[in-house]
Amino acid sequence: MNSKITVSAIINNNIDKVWECYVNPAHICNWNFASDDWQCPHVENDLKAGGKYVARMEAKDGSFGFDFEAVYDEIISNKMIAYTIADGRKAEVIFESVDGGTLVTINFDAENQNSRELQQEGWQAILNNFKKYSESR
Repeated sequence: MNSKITVSAIINNNIDKVWECYVNPAHICNWNFASDDWQCPHVENDLKAGGKYVARMEAKDGSFGFDFEAVYDEIISNKMIAYTIADGRKAEVIFESVDGGTLVTINFDAENQNSRELQQEGWQAILNNFKKYSESR
């Protein structure tokens, strides 16, 4: 059984704008990568239970890339997104209004190829990039 990993960030923006930046493919392409040498050139997002999410993630130099795919299990607008990643792992994104902003918490099942630390650092880096992007909106 995989253990859970949690990452979180407080976004200095209201929950409506944070939600929009998180779910709209036009926004996702601008933040869904862990470092500046990566990019997310294409996103498909059918935001409903049973809908599919696909994000192309690739190194800008073309040396590596992959499609991150998932199917949504449950969506509660401005509150929660639950999904199953293509490899069967589960993830949940929680949005909570806090003083002056929005707390975004992501809980996900660890995979077995990379260390917990590397996975946590990678997902946190993407969330930090999301924070930076969504605060600029």
